[in-house]
Amino acid sequence: MTLLRNTLATFRMIKIEHSVFALPFAFSGAFLAGRTVSPITGVAEWTRPGWDVLVPLSIAMIAVRSFAMAYNRLADVDIDSLNPRTRNRPLVTGELSVEFTKRFIFACMLVFTTACASLNTTCLLLSPVALAWSAFYSHTKRFTPLCHLVLGSVLGLAPVAGWLAVSPSHLGYAGVLLFFGVTFWVAGFDILYACQDVDFDRSQGLFSLPASQGVPRALFTSSWTHASAALLFPMAGLYAGLGLTYAVVSLFVGGILVWEHRLIKPGDLSRVNVAFFTLNGVISVFVFLGIWADLYLGSPWMFQR
Repeated sequence: MTLLRNTLATFRMIKIEHSVFALPFAFSGAFLAGRTVSPITGVAEWTRPGWDVLVPLSIAMIAVRSFAMAYNRLADVDIDSLNPRTRNRPLVTGELSVEFTKRFIFACMLVFTTACASLNTTCLLLSPVALAWSAFYSHTKRFTPLCHLVLGSVLGLAPVAGWLAVSPSHLGYAGVLLFFGVTFWVAGFDILYACQDVDFDRSQGLFSLPASQGVPRALFTSSWTHASAALLFPMAGLYAGLGLTYAVVSLFVGGILVWEHRLIKPGDLSRVNVAFFTLNGVISVFVFLGIWADLYLGSPWMFQR
């Protein structure tokens, strides 16, 4: 029973269900990296990544995300114990100990590094950078309102990681555009989520954007970061030579982002969780499915690269 209780508490600590945000984008990068244009015929060809790539990539993504969440909970345990919204987190309530969390963090680092090593040398060499950047985010809200962009860039590494898992010597423009698209997308919804804690953050001297600039300005900034993401996602498809299927999906994603901002007003934050998890989970899955369907079906674009 103790093992089961600790396992369930650990899943709650790292919010395992939120892996839906990053994993589909890692697959997106991996699938796009498999699309090449023959230098002889000029015809686009697509090679689907094999399980020898997708399995260790999945393990690596889940491990690094679990590392980042556990590190964040450990770094923020003093703050979480004071915030009414976070007082029931396992590390605060004592369901999980500090020592257990430290061992869990070390285990995640080991699993992540091993998975990267099984992919290729480039992924292995870059694994310490990914771990360090993932941990760095947890400290940024103590000194800068740009913390939301830092978090966005952590998840933005997902499509880059997927791309390098397949093509370690070359990162294409589409992968770079997906990095920035994911960065702005995550930053936008993290700003929305932070609006819940504006009064608490101010009382603790924390630098979330809502606490620093006020909720109305934060919502305005969030809308602009999401507008940027809505443009970057189809641009990535254009540079990847994707077609009509992905273009339609991109329009759908833009529509979801617009709807997300219609749900939240400065005086009404009651639907933040709907906007945060439900709608954004749909976005990440739909972007990947749009890429997969387009590559599989080979739908025409305005021109072929």
